[in-house]
Formats: sequence, structure tokens, C-alpha cells
Amino acid sequence: MHTLAAASTMQKLLASLSGSAHQEVAKKVGEAIAKACLEKGITKVAFDRGGYPYHGRVKALADAARENGLEF
Repeated sequence: MHTLAAASTMQKLLASLSGSAHQEVAKKVGEAIAKACLEKGITKVAFDRGGYPYHGRVKALADAARENGLEF
């Protein structure tokens, strides 16, 4: 398995959001990952929740990625 695109709050553009609400930060990360994927021509992705329930931050990230063009 290879990582083709990634986004994190550790990136310079998203690091300034560290004091924001958790769901807002997750939404921005979702937008960033969608942008990174679309720049590389990736439109379909697999979403692994890592065992976390699908609500809160996980849902915010996934919804933002979908709204910005990714297909799960």
C-alpha cells in the first residue's frame, strides 16, 4: 500500500487552526485532503475510520471531503 495524498493539522496551512473547535478543524482537514487528491487526479478513495464511530470529527472530515469532490 502507498500513500498518494495526505492532510494533517501539522501542515503549515492548517496548523493555525489548532485552537478551533474539533469538528471545524476536521472539516478543514477534509477539505485539504480532497484538494490534494483532486490535484493528483484521484476522485475515488477508501475511507477507513480506524474503528472510530461515524459521528463527530470523523463524520465532519468525511462530509467535507465528499462536498469537495471525493467519492467514497
